[in-house]
Amino acid sequence: MVRGAAVAAAIATASGAIALAGADAAALETAAPSGVAWDDDGTIIVVGPAGDMPWEPTVGDPANGMLVPGFVDAHTHLPFVGWRADEFEARLRGVSYAELHGREGGIFRSSRFFHDADDETVLAFSRVLLAEMLALGTTTVELKTGYGLTLDGELRELSLAHRLRDEADQTCRVTFLPCHAVPRGWERGSWVEHVTTTLLPAARTQGFDAVDVYVEDIAFGTDDLREVAAAADAPLRVHADQLGDTGASAAAAALGARSADHLNHCSPAGVEALAAAGTIAMLLPCSTAFMGLRPAPAAALREAGVPIAIATDCNPGTAPVTSMPQAVAAAASVYRIAPLEALTAATLNAACVLGLGDGLGTLEVGKRADLLVLDAPSFAHVPYRPGHDPIRATIAAGEVLHRRQS
Repeated sequence: MVRGAAVAAAIATASGAIALAGADAAALETAAPSGVAWDDDGTIIVVGPAGDMPWEPTVGDPANGMLVPGFVDAHTHLPFVGWRADEFEARLRGVSYAELHGREGGIFRSSRFFHDADDETVLAFSRVLLAEMLALGTTTVELKTGYGLTLDGELRELSLAHRLRDEADQTCRVTFLPCHAVPRGWERGSWVEHVTTTLLPAARTQGFDAVDVYVEDIAFGTDDLREVAAAADAPLRVHADQLGDTGASAAAAALGARSADHLNHCSPAGVEALAAAGTIAMLLPCSTAFMGLRPAPAAALREAGVPIAIATDCNPGTAPVTSMPQAVAAAASVYRIAPLEALTAATLNAACVLGLGDGLGTLEVGKRADLLVLDAPSFAHVPYRPGHDPIRATIAAGEVLHRRQS
């Protein structure tokens, strides 16, 4: 790692270390030649006019493009292996996700793929996706279990997530999702008891950064969520109210969860509870669009003062997406989120979901030098041009890890 600097014709970033909501969440965009410099430790030491950089810039052009923080993809289902394009086609023909789930598709199918593949096959498949994410500007990633569906399977996936974390160019946080689906041959209550008494203690010996529960009629209930949360001794994440209103949003808020994710059927009471608790609303517009679901009540969340984050939900069944620019573009179309609010949702607020808001997610002195050089004159061009790759360079911890050739 060596000291360096990046310059561009404009810069956009939020500021601070806590999640922001509503109008306060709009990142500040400055249309003037600007730069960011970092020291040998990859820590930002200067943010200001391009001419004030303490040494020659290593990347960028003060006459073109812009600088923004690196994207934080705080909801993915890596590691996994294999795709499910045929299920996508089936949904286009009118088969519901719940029907596929009941036919041993969905999570159960990805679990079979996972169990049938050896470790190196899973890692090789996942490495390709992490590399795609890096090239598309993601400098921080959540990794998650949930396809193991047995004691040994979940612990194996947790171990593979740690291996990916240790070798990835991005910063990675690992979430343990032992309640993703009720394994075949188990009663729901028996599996939850197994999770709390056996699986969580075993996983704790390996370590994880948060615990997640999928609350849905086809999966687990709010009582199960409370049991797992009580046993977790870790920050809580919740898959909440995606396919129906289960009361999961309010339950997540009552339990002090860092985030409630999906929220397509979040009720007014759920919105109110999230606002009162300060729980971050993690919106996943790619899976919403991909599955044809009704959008989460983004306007109501914003009006209530709930901080909003955005992620890809990268997974093989309902969001086979690695691109945070695509997630930002989808958020604009699906949720009507303004570009500069979407930037904060995809950087600072997402970093706060992972417990990293004090060290990254904005371009400020003392934070890690995770930043992007975009080819855009303003951040509005990212959602305005879906499908276009806006990333000229990706810098993580002061290292230029991706540079577009043309």
